[in-house]
Amino acid sequence: MTEIIIGADISKDHIDLHRLPDGERLHVSNDRKGFAAIVKWIDSATLDHLVYEPTGPYHKAFECFMMTKGLRLSKVNPRFARRFCEAAGRLAKTDRIDAELLARYGQFLQPRILQTQTHIPSDLKEFHVARQALVKDRTAAKNRSKNLVNPLLKKQNAARLRQIESQLKAVTESIMTLVSNDQTLKARYDILVSIPGLSQITAFALLIEMPELGELDEKAAAALSGLAPMTRQSGRWTGRAFVTGGRAIVRHALYMPAIVAIRFNRDMKAKYESLCKAGKPPKVAITAIMRKLIILANALLRDNRKWHIKQS
Repeated sequence: MTEIIIGADISKDHIDLHRLPDGERLHVSNDRKGFAAIVKWIDSATLDHLVYEPTGPYHKAFECFMMTKGLRLSKVNPRFARRFCEAAGRLAKTDRIDAELLARYGQFLQPRILQTQTHIPSDLKEFHVARQALVKDRTAAKNRSKNLVNPLLKKQNAARLRQIESQLKAVTESIMTLVSNDQTLKARYDILVSIPGLSQITAFALLIEMPELGELDEKAAAALSGLAPMTRQSGRWTGRAFVTGGRAIVRHALYMPAIVAIRFNRDMKAKYESLCKAGKPPKVAITAIMRKLIILANALLRDNRKWHIKQS
């Protein structure tokens, strides 16, 4: 049976689709009426992939609708899709061209299928984004307080700090409520917080920003979090390896847990000390501990078990 792959370019008002191998096209509105037309157009029994890029708030309703219909979805990184277009020599950019190239991306590269458990409710994602913004606001307000002299401005800044703390508490409680009300998310949350050093906030970041955890192999988990060392080598020249790309939010969330793990986790401490004795800079050693933490979290979620102390 011929595999059918569809590329979908999603904009604010419309969705353009391109189907392979027959090259059929469809242009619909980005609303429930358009979604229903897409499902009618698709033969779900033979559909292999429906490939699309995340487009901020515009793809969320589409994604939820298609997931409830049981379609095989692949959400691809826009940067990777653009580089694929450039490699294919297609520099022009229109909605119809983008839809076709997304379909060809799916045909040649076979991107990973989005699993039901990796879909995060939009409210949860919005709350987490809001919380990150409030944390930045709190840091800025605290820094301003060090330089303020005017009594009125000091009073206003203190009031703003109290407001931020109140809003942070409310948002954090809302995230916890949403997680607790979802049986799957709550089970994953309990596994993550069982790892020494991983706080409630870090668990939120891993749950929301890296929902694929538990479905990846070790290398993929490290790469997706931006913690896999990238080697640079050409001929006789060998450069220093470095970490880049991936999801910076996840990487930042793992820094403090790594520091805590180095202090209180016997195995992590031994690993850190061995790296330092081997001449590795402290930052490199800390990054290695962060990588071990994300690999550990991935393994525990995969096996559906909590962390426990090894019996000596």
